[in-house]
Amino acid sequence: MGIGADYKVGAPLNYTAANHTTAEERVDGHPSLAPGELLQYGVGMSMLPNREIHLKSRPQGLPKESDFELVETEMAPLQDGKFLVRNAWISVDPYMRGRMKDSASYVEPFQLGAAMEGGCVGQVIASKQEGFSEGDWVLGNLGWRECWTSDGTGVSKVDPQAAPLNNYLGVLGMTGMTAYVGLFGIGNLKEGENVFVSAASGAVGSMVGQIARLKNCRVVGSAGSAEKIQWLKSEAGFDEAFNYHEGNDISLTLKKMFPDGIDLYFDNVGGDHLAGAIDNMNQAGRIVCCGMISGYNDETPQPGPSNLFKIIGKRLRIEGFIVRDHPDQQEAFLRDMSAWIQSGEIKWEETIVEGLENAPQAFIRLFSSDKLGKVLVKI
Repeated sequence: MGIGADYKVGAPLNYTAANHTTAEERVDGHPSLAPGELLQYGVGMSMLPNREIHLKSRPQGLPKESDFELVETEMAPLQDGKFLVRNAWISVDPYMRGRMKDSASYVEPFQLGAAMEGGCVGQVIASKQEGFSEGDWVLGNLGWRECWTSDGTGVSKVDPQAAPLNNYLGVLGMTGMTAYVGLFGIGNLKEGENVFVSAASGAVGSMVGQIARLKNCRVVGSAGSAEKIQWLKSEAGFDEAFNYHEGNDISLTLKKMFPDGIDLYFDNVGGDHLAGAIDNMNQAGRIVCCGMISGYNDETPQPGPSNLFKIIGKRLRIEGFIVRDHPDQQEAFLRDMSAWIQSGEIKWEETIVEGLENAPQAFIRLFSSDKLGKVLVKI
């Protein structure tokens, strides 16, 4: 999985955009607290009410809402050296499906009966830590809950005047960074190449295709609906796109769309997409493995591509990656992405679900065609 679980990002360069918002876009209500209780927290209160989403059972196949549970909890008074954050936005991402399995991976699995984790942006509402003040906006990894405390480890401040807060979880956050690292750090993208992107209308795929187009590449993407195909071609600037639900021969479709072969394949799907790409790769082509969402919910692993022998004759390089392993590329990413946004060369869509209680529903939508771009939950 290309998306890591604890990626941090600092404030980007200033830019303006059509969907730019300011610090006034904040969540002032808090369903668990009565007026004035936040001011008393850590002073006169013994406990702070909170709500969290827990993993109730490990999903079998496609996750169901019954696999999750909304739980009311209480937080102990704020300790010296810590600060309290109230979440405004949380991210749901495909990599989280792997953490719902009780198996070894690059990050620990979610524990049953415990709050889940994920990228989040929130506001400091009480602080006993010199480095963070009340009113600061921060990026952390304790999503799937209303409030959390921290000593600052793994938390970074973000500037709501520089970008809309939700963008720090998307185009200017882990999503955009994953596309950037995959293309340049792993894929060694070159000007004018032929690039294929699977799940191209998704959060990462849509960034991959647009960045490749900025490098004068010919870009083709796959997606799961006519509406998504239209968006990829008319808004995101893809040269071609196809609906993988129409027809069942990915290899033949790619042969028609890449008469001169594929130089770089950015894989978010695996399965028949990976097999079809291998068939059509050029000599010394590169395959960047970011995710394989087609198999995330399989109860029995599917057989791998039957054409792997072609890797040898074509001298292909296939490499997977985790974005958190590449902090050295963060500065370049923020510089380039901020410039592309400022110039209007990057566009993005977000599917926003409101309410913490609807976070499981938002996550499940990742595995259907009922979403476009980055999926976020507004608390």
